[in-house]
Amino acid sequence: MKLIIKKETTYTYAEKVSFSPHLVRIFPRVDLFLKVNNVHFETTTDANIHYRRDLFDNLIAQCFYTTASETLIFGCHLELDIHERNPFHFLLDSHALQIPCQYKAQELAALQPYLAIPEKTALPAPLAPSNARPTVETLVNINSWIFENIGYEQRLESATLTAAEVLRKGSGCCRDFSSLLTEALRQNGVATRLASGFVWEGDKAEEEKRASTSMHAWVEAYLPGAGWTGIDPTNGILCDHHFVTTAVGSQPQEIAPISGSYYSNQPVPSEFTTQLQVQKLD
Repeated sequence: MKLIIKKETTYTYAEKVSFSPHLVRIFPRVDLFLKVNNVHFETTTDANIHYRRDLFDNLIAQCFYTTASETLIFGCHLELDIHERNPFHFLLDSHALQIPCQYKAQELAALQPYLAIPEKTALPAPLAPSNARPTVETLVNINSWIFENIGYEQRLESATLTAAEVLRKGSGCCRDFSSLLTEALRQNGVATRLASGFVWEGDKAEEEKRASTSMHAWVEAYLPGAGWTGIDPTNGILCDHHFVTTAVGSQPQEIAPISGSYYSNQPVPSEFTTQLQVQKLD
């Protein structure tokens, strides 16, 4: 499968402002199933761009701006080759056959940030910890419950809701779905991290599409024997080759596609627009 991805984000300010360094996390995490044939990234012309790997091995662009401006633009064009992948094609190690996973000492040393629960939420029974249960069946059931019981809404701006806020509200965007699933899996003893990226939904009915016009968020659970396994609560599925991961992290701010600030002596009105096209080539 060949994909063409075009993304453009524009920030417009009522007057000239200065900018902090901005971190951009919109570049695919390459593996044996995904090859990047072409990538073109651009931002405001005077930017000094450093490409590097962050703590989570995400490829990021760190952009430094030397002059004030009324606009800040980020554009990216990607051409990808992607091979079909079955998300259930794995064999679990014996200590991961049931939830909670009985991680070994070496695994726990690396996974502690992905098991941490800063403020434990009271979860409904279908999501809450229970007696030992089969791993894959339990993950599918928890993911399906969130998909079936939380209403979807698109929200491009504002902070990610906590698990408690999502349950109280009964709805959320993809970031909020992922926040709830992360909390539920960690409470069930499964190391879980957040992920973001692109999704091709061209084979779905238009009314069912939830990630065609903006970047998407999901989670990855660490299952010994399977490794990091993508799970998408917004669509109620495990992640296959239709998902292109661009960033992973333990907290929402660590997977944000773009992060940074503007500087001015006073608050400045601003507008934010974004466009995304994910196209499959025959």
